Amino acid sequence: MHPETRLHRAWFVAAAAFIALLAAAGFRAAPGVLIDPLHNEFGWSRATIASAVSVNLVLYGLFSPFAAALMERFGMRRVASTALFVVALGAGGTVFMNASWQLILCWGVLVGVGTGSMAMSFAATVAARWFVRSRGVVTGVLTAAGAAGQLIFLPIVANLAIDEGWRTASLVIAIAALAVVPVVLLVVRDHPSDVGTTAYGAEPGEAAPVTRAGGSARRALSVLGSAARTKTFWLLAVGFAICGATTNGLVSTHFVPAAHDHGMPQTTAAGLLALVGIFDVVGTIASGWLTDRVDPRILLGVYYALRGVSLALLPQLLSGSVEPSMWAFIVFYGLDWVATVPPTVALCVRQYGTAGPIVFGWVFASHQLGAGLAAFGAGAIRDSSGSYALAWYIAAGLAVLASVASLSITKAAKPEPVLVGPATTSA
Repeated sequence: MHPETRLHRAWFVAAAAFIALLAAAGFRAAPGVLIDPLHNEFGWSRATIASAVSVNLVLYGLFSPFAAALMERFGMRRVASTALFVVALGAGGTVFMNASWQLILCWGVLVGVGTGSMAMSFAATVAARWFVRSRGVVTGVLTAAGAAGQLIFLPIVANLAIDEGWRTASLVIAIAALAVVPVVLLVVRDHPSDVGTTAYGAEPGEAAPVTRAGGSARRALSVLGSAARTKTFWLLAVGFAICGATTNGLVSTHFVPAAHDHGMPQTTAAGLLALVGIFDVVGTIASGWLTDRVDPRILLGVYYALRGVSLALLPQLLSGSVEPSMWAFIVFYGLDWVATVPPTVALCVRQYGTAGPIVFGWVFASHQLGAGLAAFGAGAIRDSSGSYALAWYIAAGLAVLASVASLSITKAAKPEPVLVGPATTSA
């Protein structure tokens, strides 16, 4: 490829993907600040409300590998734009609910499927198709979109929920999701060859990926069947399940009400959680940079161990005011929030080659299963004991287990073996 005087098209695709992921993350930031308003208005228990969050988190993860296969067959543009419509439908639909099953339908099913149709699988697919050079950095940046969405939307949602009501907050998120659809349709392309170029850093004349034959569900299940026969898959899945339990499931969902239990105003707690998002952006991008240079297995082991330490200390830090020790926790925990994603994606691509994004989709499904169990479990612990303390300590112990699992992964004998199976035959 001749030296280019203009910015490579891959960076525009990555920028559009970042905006789309940021918008999809908006409603994902809402549960923690809407638990108390919904409890106060409808009288639903925290466990009932958390069950809707659990459905959301589980579907968010379970749909991810199928979404990766759908993107492989129908294209990223179609899948991502449709997903944003579904997110908007779910967010807007909550305005009319008056029963807990409607909360589960809108907040759990629709938003779970919508966000699961893009999210991490979308980020992994964009990075794998459009980047050879700087792939780790791009994965980190796109992963950070979720934190940036939290940073932007969480204080807005918290203030709107208090000043204007939670319905207004839901409508703002629905409108934001719809506003991003034109950006995806105008900028994102499925493959570099669609616009007459190659991936950033690819060799000249490199062949474009082919469209897979067979159904998307068959492709996703075939990849799962092959990957499940390897030890690496299960070690990654266990670690990432714990990752989800100790982030989305526990902290994202229950930090605000837990802090409120200690006398901290909800808006203050929401602001602290948004600050986690600031440091998460820094930590995830730095993790992407490190992933291009350091063994990803070592990075994961260190990240999980440090997370366990921070969660073990959190029950002693919660109070009615924000002390210096809490600021230290926000910085430390924020840097580690989803720093695990770039090395996990890297291990999936190195171990499973072209099927790496789909394998990561299944690993991410385990992440959300862990998150769903933690969201419900922490709510149940709070309802039964009147405190979240036990939930924090259990999470800390699990993080140490994830560190051990990550360090137990065996380095692949080949850098990029390609997963094969009956559904991977080229068209």
